[in-house]
Amino acid sequence: MQRKGWSGGRVRLAVAGAATLAVLGPLIWLWQDSLLPETYAVTDMGHVDYGGGPRGAMEHAGVSAHGAHAGRGASAQGAHAGARQDVTRLVADPGRRADVAVTMVAREQRFLLPSGRAFEGYTLNGQSPGPVIKATKGQLVQVRLINESVPGGITLHWHGVDVPNAADGVAGVTQDAVGIGKEFTYRFVADQAGTFWYHSHQMSHEQVRGGLLGALVVAPVTREKATDVVALVHLYNGVRTVNGREGDVPVQAPPGARVRVRVINTEYGLMPTWVSGAPYRLVAVDGTEINGAAHVQDKAVAVAAGGRADFEVTMPADGSPVRIHLGGPTGVVLGSTSHTLPPVPRPGPTLDLLTYGAPAPLAFDPGKPDRRFAYDMGRRPGFLDGVPGLWWTINGHLYPDVPMFHVAEGDVVRMRISNDSGEAHPMHLHGHHAVVLSRDGVAASGSPWWVDSLEVAAGESYEIAFVADNPGIWMDHCHNLPHASEGLTAHLMYADVTTPFTVGGPAANEPE
Repeated sequence: MQRKGWSGGRVRLAVAGAATLAVLGPLIWLWQDSLLPETYAVTDMGHVDYGGGPRGAMEHAGVSAHGAHAGRGASAQGAHAGARQDVTRLVADPGRRADVAVTMVAREQRFLLPSGRAFEGYTLNGQSPGPVIKATKGQLVQVRLINESVPGGITLHWHGVDVPNAADGVAGVTQDAVGIGKEFTYRFVADQAGTFWYHSHQMSHEQVRGGLLGALVVAPVTREKATDVVALVHLYNGVRTVNGREGDVPVQAPPGARVRVRVINTEYGLMPTWVSGAPYRLVAVDGTEINGAAHVQDKAVAVAAGGRADFEVTMPADGSPVRIHLGGPTGVVLGSTSHTLPPVPRPGPTLDLLTYGAPAPLAFDPGKPDRRFAYDMGRRPGFLDGVPGLWWTINGHLYPDVPMFHVAEGDVVRMRISNDSGEAHPMHLHGHHAVVLSRDGVAASGSPWWVDSLEVAAGESYEIAFVADNPGIWMDHCHNLPHASEGLTAHLMYADVTTPFTVGGPAANEPE
């Protein structure tokens, strides 16, 4: 009897063990499968998506979005489709002298904001935000970055500027992070006039918030007769600032003057912006001019995280001030004799960029794309690098099992971006501007709406298109930077482009 009971106990124990293994086995496998190697190349992760196009390099006589022949980055080196090359060769003309030369020294330090508040973070040339870099369209910009004391390394990414790939500033993809005592030089031609910004792309969810950022303004060759104002909005420990200043920023503007206010949203969420005291025109979005921009009154503009919006205001003839509200009661106040203008609540309506402005022809046909991609965002439980949680997904997959969108130079690319994740995501494609074709199935009917930072609200879907005219390996990620670090990151890769850089490794590259 004892032997029989002992045998029955063994059976029960075996059954319990098998049941436990049946439950824990898949979890252990999922946990192990999610672990990222200490060093890996982004070109090896996930799965390849050719978007219905050919699986290798091909000659393609495409045109860029602005009608120029394709090959912005590679042409300076005489590259052509089918020639294998790494990203370090995709540079601006090395023999050309810089028109604008800047040195940036990065430090970790305690510093004072222009408002006088002390902040523990990072500076560029002893200040945050860093110096405003100004150039004229067509000039070659050269920025020498020196890391004096920022631990973990740094880079500079030129947000919204379609630079050659070697200058994109993404640690582990286009360069190694610049360690303490080291330096790196960025060179690119500012071939598009507009409002842009720069920020670190090494541990960006920490370093950008900590102060490694600044504005970049590219003026047209023919200057407008208008007062030009930069309004870079950033939160330091939850304190909203404009150009590092708390409260209103007063700007002298005489009666009848035209003023262009360049709004830059460096934060992680949508920023409503509106004007009181005068009508306005929204003259540019993400560095691209709006065709047929009409006067607007009593409507807000939703500026995406990472996005920019240029407002033009004509000052009232009676000298009264005008306020540009930047996400709340504070902002830029334009005036001559007075800068006192009480804040007004946000208007109920929001300007719809799908219908704003006048239509204009495109330099390519998005109805006949060479590649079609889907970027469907969701959320589900699982493991990310061994950590259990509720993580973002791309096309149903958790990072790093995400798509690598493959293109050939000159391809017309069409992409559907949809969001079923329950939260909004500001999507940012490096190295390219895309035109919005539709939202939730409704076709665009206003000015061509070119973006590099597109807010995709929960439940929304967009169709966008662009020409693959800038060879390289480019990030395509959410610019709510913690979301990117939580797996909402994919890449666009050109045929036969390689990279010698890896995530992790001796340089401890950590792009997000």
